[in-house]
Amino acid sequence: MERDPNSARQQTRDFMRLAFIQAVGAGLSWQVNFGHMTHPSAPGTLTALQDRYGEKYRWYLLFAVMVGTMASIMSSTIVNVAIPDMSQHFALGQERAQWVSSGFMVAMTVSMLTTPWLLARYGYRHTYFGCMCLLLVGGVSGGMSNDYGLVLAARVMEGLAAGVVQPIPAIIILRAFEQHEQGRASGLFGMGVVLAPALGPSIGGVLVDLFGWRSIFFMVVPFCLLSMWLAYKFVPVTAPGGVAARRDGAHLDWGGLALATVATLCLLNGLVELHGSNTLVAVMLLSLAALSLAGFVLWQRYVAARALRLVASGVEYPVLPLMNFELFRYRQFMMGSLVAFIYGTALFGSTYLLPVFMQRGLALSASYVGTILLPAGLVLAVTILGVGRLADRFPTYQLVSMGLLLLSASFGLMVVVNLDTSLWWLVVWTIVGRIGLGFILPSLNLGSMRGMDKALISQGSSVINFVRMLGGAVGISLCGILLEWRLAVRGESLAMAAKSAARLDAFDEVFAMLAALCAVALIAAWRMRDKGHKTA
Repeated sequence: MERDPNSARQQTRDFMRLAFIQAVGAGLSWQVNFGHMTHPSAPGTLTALQDRYGEKYRWYLLFAVMVGTMASIMSSTIVNVAIPDMSQHFALGQERAQWVSSGFMVAMTVSMLTTPWLLARYGYRHTYFGCMCLLLVGGVSGGMSNDYGLVLAARVMEGLAAGVVQPIPAIIILRAFEQHEQGRASGLFGMGVVLAPALGPSIGGVLVDLFGWRSIFFMVVPFCLLSMWLAYKFVPVTAPGGVAARRDGAHLDWGGLALATVATLCLLNGLVELHGSNTLVAVMLLSLAALSLAGFVLWQRYVAARALRLVASGVEYPVLPLMNFELFRYRQFMMGSLVAFIYGTALFGSTYLLPVFMQRGLALSASYVGTILLPAGLVLAVTILGVGRLADRFPTYQLVSMGLLLLSASFGLMVVVNLDTSLWWLVVWTIVGRIGLGFILPSLNLGSMRGMDKALISQGSSVINFVRMLGGAVGISLCGILLEWRLAVRGESLAMAAKSAARLDAFDEVFAMLAALCAVALIAAWRMRDKGHKTA
């Protein structure tokens, strides 16, 4: 009897076969954790490093990738302190100046989809080291550039490197650590990672005031150099699963990568043009973004189906899709991805908005802004450490929901800030939001991917980070566009030096929008409680 291709049983079989292809194509092992891999103990391989450093090796490895992630996150956030100074130096409008952040986010978002393929083809060490080199070159060239186009190109280079690096820690935590250790590992990693952006704006603000905007580009240099040394010492040359990287393995899905890039670029440019004078261009760009997104989805399904046919015919390494949509059959992952998108929109949108609000709305200096943000960053680091331990004992959806509630409250409280408000209240509201982030950061990835097949972890980490950064890229553009719109309605402009109540009202409306987005994300976060359950 011919099988019904639409039956639930057949869908499950296809899903497991595709998971197997992902595992084989990526060179993954079916072992449960790093401690039980079987492969030659050549120098630099996982077994050799475990033999040399013993049980604590997984913590050394986590620290090594943490330093590189700190550099990538610092490069993504610290530039926001310098945007006002940079826009004056190059005589840019706010919509063009914000592309220093948005361009970085676009590059980082798209490159995240390539992480599983790069790890399978080149292994952890070469992938990680190459990204640190690219990040270093981007930082140095950006700081030395005299043309805004070159600065933007340097930011894109940094974004490409940061995007590949950021999914790697979650892959290591979920594969190298037992479930009862994963929360603790996430907490320690998260605490270390947020210290860099917590201290960065303070140091960066002082540097901008003393030496100008160029100085902030050079802050990533020591982190990159240290991470390169750590890579050769602790990061294995092997691929995920502990097996050798296969440079003769599957080729990259260039068609999917091109469609994803076009969709992201058109979306962000369309959002910018939407509030400009040329509505027709905005509509065309947004329509092209929608078509590219639809084409990406269809192309990924075609590549997945073709991979199944090729494996059945004996092809060992078929081209694999950048995004395995079967991941979204896990309800917990699907809800987590929705939370990640909204969370990214609010987080990165506010990261762009807060320094501009304090400098152009409250007329504070860059160094003063850094001082205000410093206590909140330190509180965030401590919160992540504590919540990481809670994630081993309490349901992660509860921790994520609590974080979103606090984050929404923080944005809502920003609305009450006026020209007469004590700056201490501004510090308090910022701390409330950072406590909320502390509940979300170590819990979201764990809650979304726990219970997932080990062979899908690399894909899952790449996809959820891609979704979060896509939200971040949209968030930066959305906040910039909405702010320009509301300022124009009130006859205000950020180019004007004087502060006013009308200008603060425009900022208040943007903060209210972010608060509403976080409140909506609470619904999806609560549905993450169906752990391991799959949608129909």
